Amino acid sequence: MIRHGVRQLRNPWADGPEYVTQCPIQPGRSYTYRFTIQNQEGTLWWHAHSRWLRATVYGALIIYPKLGRPYPFLMPKKEIPILLGEWWDRNPMDVLRLALFTGAAPNISDAFTINGQPGDLYRCSSKETAVFPVEAGETILLRIINSALNQELFYGVANHKLTVVAVDASYTKPFTTNVIMIAPGQTTDVLITADQQPARYYMAAHAYNTANAPFDNTTTTAILEYKSAPCSAKKGQPLKPIFPQLPGFNDTATATAFTAQLRSPYKAEVPMKIDESLLFTVGLGLINCTNPNSPRCQGPNGTRFAASINNVSFVFPRRNSLMQAYYQGQPGIFTTDFPPVPPIQFDYTGNVSRGLWQPVKATKLFKLRYRSKVQIVFQDTSIVTVEDHPMHLHGYEFYVIGSGFGNFNPGTDPAKFNLIDPPRRNTIGTPPGGWVAIRFEADNPGIWLLHCHIDTHLPWGLAMAFLVENGVGELQTVQPPPLDLPQC
Repeated sequence: MIRHGVRQLRNPWADGPEYVTQCPIQPGRSYTYRFTIQNQEGTLWWHAHSRWLRATVYGALIIYPKLGRPYPFLMPKKEIPILLGEWWDRNPMDVLRLALFTGAAPNISDAFTINGQPGDLYRCSSKETAVFPVEAGETILLRIINSALNQELFYGVANHKLTVVAVDASYTKPFTTNVIMIAPGQTTDVLITADQQPARYYMAAHAYNTANAPFDNTTTTAILEYKSAPCSAKKGQPLKPIFPQLPGFNDTATATAFTAQLRSPYKAEVPMKIDESLLFTVGLGLINCTNPNSPRCQGPNGTRFAASINNVSFVFPRRNSLMQAYYQGQPGIFTTDFPPVPPIQFDYTGNVSRGLWQPVKATKLFKLRYRSKVQIVFQDTSIVTVEDHPMHLHGYEFYVIGSGFGNFNPGTDPAKFNLIDPPRRNTIGTPPGGWVAIRFEADNPGIWLLHCHIDTHLPWGLAMAFLVENGVGELQTVQPPPLDLPQC
């Protein structure tokens, strides 16, 4: 179980991803996560971090300001958590097992949900639509969380403007929009004022799809209902809700325009002198099979799907967790030779030779000195398909200093970096066929997972981990593990 976005300073034992900072909690056993939240406030969330269990095991984690400390925006009349989810009409664990057995892509979901309900556009759900009553004129804070497994989403409320005030538990310069784009793992706080004619208005979400692959094209809805909304003349029934205009499924221009407006409300403490400059290619791949006709090779042309960072397809250990092996000095679990740049340079977003489509499976970590200043450029590739990969870094927040389309140019693109007021996040999308750059200071010792938050891609290997070394003294050193830490 993970508290997504909580920094867990010096305490990776409370982070939660299986086989990274702990072994799984076995059936009938328990483990108590003990942690301290420091200098964080806003909307985060918690979820299972084992296979596809987070399809149904998740919830909001809201950190309020200290007493007497107001929000840096208009005080809302009330707050509503909005959890966007994804639903399969079968056990999602069975969906994953079948995909991992066959090597093919998993079946797409059957519905999206808002606070656990799909809405009344689905055949089976006429009485299963979330309704949020509001008084005319009041302002509400919506704490929106994308807890869907595999899909970035567009979200909007009919006829109402959304004022964005925070992302990933970090405040932003407020700006107004008709729609937001939110990736799996991300949170967005918006203010909405009930300033329209009293009526019933749909809030809705549907896919933002960037890959050349099948996707769930359904729409989930909930209802924003003015308490003074009139009823229809027919038997006092409520009027049919008004529907919002959502962007097209592949509207990258709208998604890009939204993320480009995000700014910190103050001058950010961006690291200026960089100690580690990393270029990470992120994308899919294919593993050739010795017998393409095998039932375990049902990917494209008798292959198995894979994914990688810098051509390394991450393999999670099974004998011990990475953190426990590191703390105990146990050899043979991982190596620390993860490549800082792609092993082979190529036209990342062009027509890539099939010889570069096969990643190497390994458990490689990248070692960082305590307090080193790190820059990572995530570069999407066109291997199999270009796609927006939402990258999440455990144990840290980072500044998003730049992004663009095509191949990152180290000679010209850094001149366009925003080093004044970039947004601070814990999860950031890599534009389809493009790149995004982040910076952070490695001030949290331990082993911290970096991975794509599309849960189809994680078991395929789109992950790596940083080993941040201890500094000097107790306050710069990983805490000892708790006595009830699960064992493998």
